[in-house]
Amino acid sequence: MTGSRDLEPSQVPFFPNVFFNNQFKAKPQWPGKDANLTGQTAIVTGSNVGMGYEAALQLLGLKLSHLILAVRSVEKGQHAASQMREKYPYAKIDVWAIDLFSYDSIQAFAKKADVELSRIDIVILNAGRARFEYHKVDRTGHEESFQVNYLSTILLLILLLPVLKAKRTAGRPAHVTIASAALTLDAKFIHRGKTPLFPALDAPENFDRDDSYRVGKLLAQMFLWNLVDYVSADDVIVNLADPAFVRGTDFARDLKGSAVVRTLFGLFGLIAGRSPKLGASCYIDAVVNKGKESHGCFLMSWKAHPFPPLLYTTEGKAVTQRVWEETLAEFEFAGARQKIESMKA
Repeated sequence: MTGSRDLEPSQVPFFPNVFFNNQFKAKPQWPGKDANLTGQTAIVTGSNVGMGYEAALQLLGLKLSHLILAVRSVEKGQHAASQMREKYPYAKIDVWAIDLFSYDSIQAFAKKADVELSRIDIVILNAGRARFEYHKVDRTGHEESFQVNYLSTILLLILLLPVLKAKRTAGRPAHVTIASAALTLDAKFIHRGKTPLFPALDAPENFDRDDSYRVGKLLAQMFLWNLVDYVSADDVIVNLADPAFVRGTDFARDLKGSAVVRTLFGLFGLIAGRSPKLGASCYIDAVVNKGKESHGCFLMSWKAHPFPPLLYTTEGKAVTQRVWEETLAEFEFAGARQKIESMKA
């Protein structure tokens, strides 16, 4: 089985070429006519708007039986669910609260899934955050995009893994896909040499409006590099999917500056951005079309893609190990190391 870490390192001499090919030349891989999710249960985070909402719709369109909308605002989630129920009245659609700024909320969500769900087949960890200025999460002390895009997403993944293994259909693995980004291929990650690493990523003076987002997504690739040594594809298939640059997702809602800047950003989205339907199809491809061969893969343009070159180097492997250890230390309160070790049993 060939995951992304077994591919030749990605070579990106000129990132705009990658962006152009990914946005305009890649061919979508839609589910086949025989794709049918009847009887299956799926969880989608950040699913009241944008790509999460569209991914949920596409799952329902494949006759998904039970959908969990995992959202921060239950009120907004219920509004989204009511729209979905009108179109797909046969499906059971529940709205569960999860606040990715709160470790207590994440733990409560995972416990609820374990107690209340008899079956879980698909998890799409779509929820994310892009900030254009430094913000700290008071409850954890971490920089906000680092918190949501990496730490909270990975904690939820770790907590759900044993649940997914226990509640998968006999003889068939559960699927988890994590929202990733082609921008990781262009990450500078200038603070990667810091030990410990996480405090450097939290420091206000180190915040970079462009690179901090990229680094958060890169860290998830680093974590997956090690995780596949513990998680069998026979139990849970875990991959990362890049939806590319998608318009209409409120990505730039925090963008400060003149109306001209915001207008230009919006026009760029209209010209170059994928539709939410096309972007979300990358998630659906990852959990419906792709099988065990995608375990440990970074999926870009609907196919397995190598990780950024750094991860294959001696320096990158040392940083990857540091990320692994600091992540498990961060989540010692939740028994993260034990939960991951249990996946080998």
